[in-house]
Amino acid sequence: MQLTFDSDVETFRAEFVAFLDEHLPDAAEADERPRSSAHVPEWARRWQRVQFDNGWLLPGNPPEFGGRNATILQQYVHLEELSKRRIYHSFNPQGLGIIAASLLSFGTEEQKSRWAARILRAEITAALGMSEPGAGSDLAGLRTRAVLDGDHFVVNGQKVWTSGAHDADVLLTFVRTDPVAPKHQGISVLLIPTDTPGVTRRPFPSVCAPDDLDFNEVFFNDVRVPVENVVGEVNKGWQVATGSLGHERTLLWLSFADRLGDLIEDFRPVTQLDRDRYATLVMDAQALRLLGSRALAREARGEQDVAALSVLKLLGSESVQTAAEHALSAEGEDGLVHPTTTAPYTPWNLDNFSSSWFERYVRSFAGTIAGGTSEIQRTIIAERVLGLPRH
Repeated sequence: MQLTFDSDVETFRAEFVAFLDEHLPDAAEADERPRSSAHVPEWARRWQRVQFDNGWLLPGNPPEFGGRNATILQQYVHLEELSKRRIYHSFNPQGLGIIAASLLSFGTEEQKSRWAARILRAEITAALGMSEPGAGSDLAGLRTRAVLDGDHFVVNGQKVWTSGAHDADVLLTFVRTDPVAPKHQGISVLLIPTDTPGVTRRPFPSVCAPDDLDFNEVFFNDVRVPVENVVGEVNKGWQVATGSLGHERTLLWLSFADRLGDLIEDFRPVTQLDRDRYATLVMDAQALRLLGSRALAREARGEQDVAALSVLKLLGSESVQTAAEHALSAEGEDGLVHPTTTAPYTPWNLDNFSSSWFERYVRSFAGTIAGGTSEIQRTIIAERVLGLPRH
């Protein structure tokens, strides 16, 4: 097994490192933190546009959409270098990784120009309207309705857990347009500007961060949306949904590997049980990187393996959660207290900068839900890897 990269990939890496050395904002310039996952401070908008204009925002994209047609291996080292410096290339992650990517895959040329390019250039931000009070992991159970009325759809219903919606300019919204169609059919996708009459956004805190307003309830009351805002085909929104989550999961395992490494580095084993758990986590981290490298090599050869991504998502998210749980246990009651830190502020250390182990543990549950729950991943593995019957 070759665990190094060819010269063209390393040349690509060196070019990106040089770009970062020249253009990365410093702490003095980056004086404002984002308040949600769809709020991008002005300094961060400038940083995102610089990346876009130089082809470093999403290198796998064509140049007109912030990239340079990079190979999957080049995309990997790009993310690796961002990870080494703990750098965010955007503070609107769902806008770039899911919504703009979905528009480039399923949208019209006008939608790509009007919406995707502007999201990528940080001229506007976007949020994802999928989950509902009765349709979280089971997206096909959504009940938000859109009824065709002339050249508009009239939307009524509710979304929840819509991260950053109160700061977003547009929502990529999944609605039911055929109420009598089978469960996975009759779904359509609409781009709904948040200033459209009838759209109400209500942010609410999470249990692990009471002062952090990112989650939202979103209500639609007779919201009129032009038919040209349909993404993909009417009643064929399930394909967009699966494509959206696919964009999110392609190299997701790398972020889990980084987070697991951070947790292991901060873990302070005391008892023999702690040391045994610590050793298991180190092995999990090594296994995750080796399996991820294997999947990366297969994709570089043009081989797609959805089941492998499910294995990586499951292993990565649950290993992070287990590491946080064991570290919290080792800390005992001290794990409930915010650590005292004298580390200087930087624009990138927003996650776990001064969080208690309890908060880090609670936050880990997001990883086992977002991008496809652990239960869904186990079902995929059971059917596609183990060959077990569906029922």
